[in-house]
Amino acid sequence: MAKSAILGVQTDAQTFEESIQTLMEWAAQPQKRYVSTCPVYTLMMCREHGDVMQAVNGADMVTADGMPIVWEQRRRGNPLAERVYGPGVMRVLCQRTAGTGLKHYFWGGMPEVTEKLVERLTSKHPDLAVAGYYSPPFAPLGDAPDAEAVERLNASGANIVWVGLGSPKQDLWMWQHRPVLNAPLLIGVGAAFDMLAGFKRQAPEWMQRRGLEWVFRLLQEPRRLGRRYLVYNPRFVWEVWRENRG
Repeated sequence: MAKSAILGVQTDAQTFEESIQTLMEWAAQPQKRYVSTCPVYTLMMCREHGDVMQAVNGADMVTADGMPIVWEQRRRGNPLAERVYGPGVMRVLCQRTAGTGLKHYFWGGMPEVTEKLVERLTSKHPDLAVAGYYSPPFAPLGDAPDAEAVERLNASGANIVWVGLGSPKQDLWMWQHRPVLNAPLLIGVGAAFDMLAGFKRQAPEWMQRRGLEWVFRLLQEPRRLGRRYLVYNPRFVWEVWRENRG
């Protein structure tokens, strides 16, 4: 992985396959690591909030979850950089680890979403080892790790904990809980729970390749995502332009 600093965020420029191979190795090792999947919105939250910047830059891998970040990585000298997208990472890593004995825990999402997600994944991959799943009540993060969460996750024996709390909350949660969780690997994947469970549609491949997924998602959820895309996307373009002029 080559580091590519964009607006102060240390993103990893890599191919999708490189990311999967690295994550499979990490899941089988005893070292404690966590991964932030970083679209434009998360990167801009880092610019606005010092604790988010610290949480994301503390991750062992910061993937380019959106095409604008991939394009900027390529412009900065990483021509092979590809999008490493949360739903894609979850789909492929579950497929590759089925039958290997590596155990997955799914933490986050609404109860019906997470239950359906696990049902779909185990139906598709009968050998997938699921250590458990849980939808924590919606609440702000406390000042210290949640003792109940720590007990539940550590008792599960999971190798990979998928964290679907939405960004930047999931990034802060992983940063806060990483020292006290036994699972080797935590991966924040945001909307992947909803998408792979079938509760939200994914943009067509051609829209994803052209960096237009935000349009697709905005049309689906204009009230919730309007500010995220209509304010922060233009701000990202402006700030990157200013940084590049430098």
